[in-house]
Amino acid sequence: MTTRLSLSAACLFATLLAATLAAQQPSAPTAPKPSPKDTEVWDPEPRVVTPGATDAQAPSDAIVLFDGRNLDEWVNVKGGGPAGWTVADGTFTVNKPVGNIQTRRAFGSYQLHIEWRVPASITGKDQGRGNSGLFLASTGGGDAGYELQILDSYQNRTYANGQAASIYKQAMPLVNAMRKPGEWNAYDVVWTAPAFNADGTLKSPARVTVLHNGVLVQNAYELTGETLYIGKPSYKAHGKSPIKLQAHGDPSEPLSFRNIWVRELN
Repeated sequence: MTTRLSLSAACLFATLLAATLAAQQPSAPTAPKPSPKDTEVWDPEPRVVTPGATDAQAPSDAIVLFDGRNLDEWVNVKGGGPAGWTVADGTFTVNKPVGNIQTRRAFGSYQLHIEWRVPASITGKDQGRGNSGLFLASTGGGDAGYELQILDSYQNRTYANGQAASIYKQAMPLVNAMRKPGEWNAYDVVWTAPAFNADGTLKSPARVTVLHNGVLVQNAYELTGETLYIGKPSYKAHGKSPIKLQAHGDPSEPLSFRNIWVRELN
C-alpha cells in the first residue's frame, strides 16, 4: 500500500512540475490580424490619360498619324520623300504606282488604332482582291518587316494565314470578323517589339494582340521572325522602326484609310 501511494505521489509531482515549467516558457507572439490595407498600393499613382470621345478618336497621349487633312506624318519608302497617296474627304487612298509609305517616326512597343475600307466596287478574288498590309515594324525597303494582313476577306476564300487579320504566313486569325466591301474596318493593335542582345541574337520575340472590329483575332501571338512571302521567318537585329502601309501590286481597286493614331508603350 505504501509503495503504491509513493508511485502515485511521484506521478503527481512530475505532472505538476511539467505544468510549472510550461507556464514559465515565453508564449509565442500572436500574428497581427490581416487588414485590407496590407495589399493596397497607393504610390506611384497612374498618370491621367483622357480618352477620346469615341473609341476611334485619339486619347490625350497619342500621336495622331492621320487626322483627315494631310500625310505630314508619312513618307515614301523609296527615298523618304512625300508620301504621295491621295487625301480627300477625311481619308487617304493607296496610290499603287507610288509604292509603300511609312511613318516619319520610329516606334518600339505601342498601341495602334487604324481604320481601312475596301471599296464597294472591289473586283478580283483570293489574294488579288483588296490586298494591302500593315507592317507593324518596317525593317527595310519593300515589304521588309512584320506584316498584319489587310485584304477583302468578306466571302473571299484564300489561305487562312494570308487572310485579313492574319500575321502574314505565320498565324491565321482566330475568327473572320470582316465587314463587307464599302464598310469601314478597324484594327486595334498592341505590339510588343522584339528585343536583341548586344551581339545581335534574339533576347525576346515580338508579340502582338489584335482586335478586328472589336473582335479578338490575335491573342498575344509570339512571332517567329519577320514575315516572308517565300521561306521561313527569322529575326535580324533592329531598333525602333517605322510603321508601314503597303501598296500591293494586285490589279484590284485601291483601299482607303482614316483615323490612325499610336500610343508609345514603355
